[in-house]
Amino acid sequence: MSLQIQANTNDGLIKKLQDCGVIKHKIVANVMKETDRKYYSNLLIPYIDRPEMIDLSAYLAAPHMHAYALEKLVDFIKADSKILDIGSGSGYMAACFARLIQARAVETLKESTGYVIGVEPHQKLVETSIGNITADNPKLIESGLIKIFEGDGRKGIQEFGPFDVIHVGAAIPEVIIELLMLLNLNGRMLCPVGDTEGVQQMIQCDKNSAGEITKNVLTNVVFDPLIDPLDISPSTISTDGNISDTTDESSNTKITSSGFDESQIDIDEDENTLRDTNESLNKENIANEKSQPYLNLSDQVTQREEDESIASTISLKSFAMESDG
Repeated sequence: MSLQIQANTNDGLIKKLQDCGVIKHKIVANVMKETDRKYYSNLLIPYIDRPEMIDLSAYLAAPHMHAYALEKLVDFIKADSKILDIGSGSGYMAACFARLIQARAVETLKESTGYVIGVEPHQKLVETSIGNITADNPKLIESGLIKIFEGDGRKGIQEFGPFDVIHVGAAIPEVIIELLMLLNLNGRMLCPVGDTEGVQQMIQCDKNSAGEITKNVLTNVVFDPLIDPLDISPSTISTDGNISDTTDESSNTKITSSGFDESQIDIDEDENTLRDTNESLNKENIANEKSQPYLNLSDQVTQREEDESIASTISLKSFAMESDG
């Protein structure tokens, strides 16, 4: 049975998430306390641990899902980190990431030189998120610490990369090679991958100093698809708001938009060993709250860390690319 968490204040909500073990790092708790959910929610009392529709095209994820993602990414965020938030929605996670950069700067007595780039496919949500963040703390936008762009984020945004952290806040059918190529050495990407009409797996991709990718299956989740199926095919987003096809000029190779070519990738992974880490997903909730970000909280409290996830190492050199010449 899932735990019911509700509070009258933002601090109270975060304290309860700490008490049940979802939030483990003090720095994550502090950042979530500073980023009051009321600025990003339409509810009169927003401190309830459940997803919320904020627009006809998007949901605000449940607080425990925000905490879960931050916990997985916090160790990769430093004062100079470049962070890409794809499907940035309400702007909540972008604000949390920005505050983590600031907190790391204070912690290490270094200058805060990092930034957060949000990419959101829906113009109305871009405007809403900028308004939300400005209401929370206008300096986050005014200082350039956070920039939000409209566009299809499935190919990232090359002008500001490579990124130390990439967070995908909506479901994608497969891990996208263009995003992995934008991930910096010793960086981490977190994304929900799978059937965009049902349950997905939260996938964690780490790139080591040699450029090798280690993929971990963490848990089952339910997210909205990154874009409407009727929308255009993947393209990069330029800072002037235009969308264009992309070519990797450094290697004179055109990057395909289809993601992994399973027949040409050397992955040492036994698909039969992929374990269902969240068998108690509430089927009724999935039916009634279709495609809302969901993770069984009681399972999360007892879930072991990454050493129990299924890992496979992939070298970027083994990805098949289509020659442009």
